[in-house]
Amino acid sequence: MAHSRKWIDRTLAVLVATLMAALVLDVLWQVFTRFILRDPSSWTEELARYLMIWVGLIGAAYAAGRRMHLSVDLLSGALTGSRAHTLRIFIESLVLAFALAALFAGGMRLVWVMLKLGQTSASLQIPLGYVYLAVPISGLLIAWYAILDLTDAVKGLRHGNN
Repeated sequence: MAHSRKWIDRTLAVLVATLMAALVLDVLWQVFTRFILRDPSSWTEELARYLMIWVGLIGAAYAAGRRMHLSVDLLSGALTGSRAHTLRIFIESLVLAFALAALFAGGMRLVWVMLKLGQTSASLQIPLGYVYLAVPISGLLIAWYAILDLTDAVKGLRHGNN
């Protein structure tokens, strides 16, 4: 499990960095065409919006996997031993439930509806279902990380590790 976690961490880091680089190049091209060529590109603003969706959602999955997400650690910092593990199990269970219900199930429904309706983006003419595919993908990744963290917390509770 540790090996697969490292591989997915590295893959997500590369993917987010690549998406960010594409976003930067897209915005630079937009600025160049608008202010230097005086003929703004019609597709760059839309692409920037869609890249931002992917960066935000895949970046959230990466942050969840690296445990870098925002959290209020008032309780977890004050608790030790079995209480700390129990709180972690509770939190990871909530994260897992949210990732599966809202992100994965809701995201798959969103993708299905968009593909079923045949909606395409205005400038790029790509199916919007593909744009929103980032939602269920991030949901699966966050759920996978939550399962790993939940397993670690349960092991810690059983073995009495701090």
